[in-house]
Amino acid sequence: MSTIESVLNETRVFPPKEEFARKANISSIQAYLTLCAEAELDYQGFWAKQAREQILWHKPFTQVLDDRTPPFYQWFADGVLNVSYNCLDRHLATQADKVAIIFESDDGEVIQSTYRDLHQRVCQLANALKSRNVKKGDRVIIYMPMRIEAVVAMQACARIGAIHSVVFGGFSAKSLHERIVDAGAIAVITADEQVRGGKHNPLKATVDEVMNMNDVASVKCVVVYRHTGADIPFNPTRDVWWHEITQNASTHCEPEWVNAEHPLFTLYTSGSTGKPKGVQHSSAGYLLGTKVSMQWIFDYKPADVFWCTADIGWITGHSYVTYGPLAMGATQVIFEGIPTYPNAGRFWEIIQKHKVTTFYTAPTAIRSLIKLGADLPAQYDLSSLRLLGSVGEPINPEAWMWFYEKVGQSRCPIVDTWWQTETGCHMIAPTPGAVALKPGSCTFPLPGIFAAIVDEAGCDVENGKGGFLVIKKPFPSQIRTLWGDPVRFKKTYFPENTGSGKYYLAGDSAYRDKDGYFWIMGRVDDVLNVSGHRLGTMEIESALVAHTLVAEAAVVGKPHEIKGEVVIAFVVLKGQFPHGEEVTEIIHTLREWVAKEIGPIAKPEEIRFGENLPKTRSGKIMRRLLRTLAKGEEITQDISTLENPAILEQLKHPSK
Repeated sequence: MSTIESVLNETRVFPPKEEFARKANISSIQAYLTLCAEAELDYQGFWAKQAREQILWHKPFTQVLDDRTPPFYQWFADGVLNVSYNCLDRHLATQADKVAIIFESDDGEVIQSTYRDLHQRVCQLANALKSRNVKKGDRVIIYMPMRIEAVVAMQACARIGAIHSVVFGGFSAKSLHERIVDAGAIAVITADEQVRGGKHNPLKATVDEVMNMNDVASVKCVVVYRHTGADIPFNPTRDVWWHEITQNASTHCEPEWVNAEHPLFTLYTSGSTGKPKGVQHSSAGYLLGTKVSMQWIFDYKPADVFWCTADIGWITGHSYVTYGPLAMGATQVIFEGIPTYPNAGRFWEIIQKHKVTTFYTAPTAIRSLIKLGADLPAQYDLSSLRLLGSVGEPINPEAWMWFYEKVGQSRCPIVDTWWQTETGCHMIAPTPGAVALKPGSCTFPLPGIFAAIVDEAGCDVENGKGGFLVIKKPFPSQIRTLWGDPVRFKKTYFPENTGSGKYYLAGDSAYRDKDGYFWIMGRVDDVLNVSGHRLGTMEIESALVAHTLVAEAAVVGKPHEIKGEVVIAFVVLKGQFPHGEEVTEIIHTLREWVAKEIGPIAKPEEIRFGENLPKTRSGKIMRRLLRTLAKGEEITQDISTLENPAILEQLKHPSK
């Protein structure tokens, strides 16, 4: 095959500020390279040292990496620990009264929970679950609003060795049913309702709908948290109120000590076809990954107020809400609502009010905030911020620059993090005190992560050429298997043709520039083949968003009998929705702009305008739906996770 072509030309570089670097956990490029050299020299020794320093072991490990049956790798396999103990108990002697969570509700109520409070609540729920016969190895589905109680539920499961599987509160009954059945869950933890943007959304009613379906006989108990007080059906033989079963439960619960490889959780990722994949993570390796990334990438300091805006229904909310910050003993913000309610300044107001120092959010949210009020951040006091982060997809350079200048006031480094549900924690991201930043690049791998870019045969490609992003050596936080489907796991992530089945295949295309920086070009299945040229969608999207008229863009391919594929762009403008001759003018302007920025080969064949793009409730653009629209086909896929179904009709036809 021809290699994937890189067409993005970004030349801006931002070295670390001297004051930030001086105080950073990794304070120079030399310090970063020294850690990388240690890992290169003694790979297992490097990770063993980290594991001994970062984790409190009930029984220390003697074996580091068991790689006898790749790709089913095991780390620290004879060690024994408890993840909840590492997140809560370890802090009780030194900082029990430190605020662990600052919770802000949708309507603005603020509740604070110290490490002592959180520990007691986790122990009470853990004891209550045990009283309902939930035990080590049992699977528990968590279908909760974004509140302190969601974190308590996850930590309580970890405390007793139950395997939690969080389902995003916006998912439909069908999606919830699939996950309950696949996991063989014996319990569900939910709430009467969730509240987002002033709207009440049913959760318990959705659970009840699932309970009336087939194949859910495994569920013996549904624990219901009373959030809004809504009138809900209650089955006394199955349903129990959270407040009732925890009311008299002991505030002490001895942790269930588990093997390092004991599954901490499964988290289902949905593909465009086939049933959802249950990504299974271990206890010790996953915990280690979240801790080192908090220190290396987020440059964690004890005085930080950390805010990751992700929901616990996604891996980001697992790693950088429920586990990483608590394992570090951090103070963090948890927010129930949405960035636009009751006004578009809500995020900036929260940062100002709680003096947030580290702000971690998604490019989709950043672009939406630009559209809603590019000058709004200047109206708030954001001087507490010292570090910004981007997660979930590649960030286009223009959004990066706005985030850097308007939110970070040109003084806060941005850690653009590449990682996945399957990797558990950051894989490629800047160590902010050491690495010069390039807008749109996730820069370099973490120490001990051996990332590379290869062709279809698994051979390294030269810098400047695109290819498949792989990780060549196993790492502690990586996926262990797909729940109940080891064959699919091996086929999906360790195909024989790429590194003889030993390389972890990320499914992303990427390239390295002349300085060795990594640039993510998009999902491999989003690579377009236009007249023999393989183009990454992210780069075309970045070019479109760089135009002053454009707030957001998504690009897909449409089959073409001559060119193979043509580029179809779906665009949200910053101004009013265009009509008449204005549409033709803007289409011409944007096509010529892309030709100038990238080259004529990348010019969109069609541009369709919408007031928004089809997104999940977490803000992820549903590109598979856009591909279907581009082909002119009827949408038959599940759209239950779509936040704005009406937008599909608007985007169905080319704009005229």
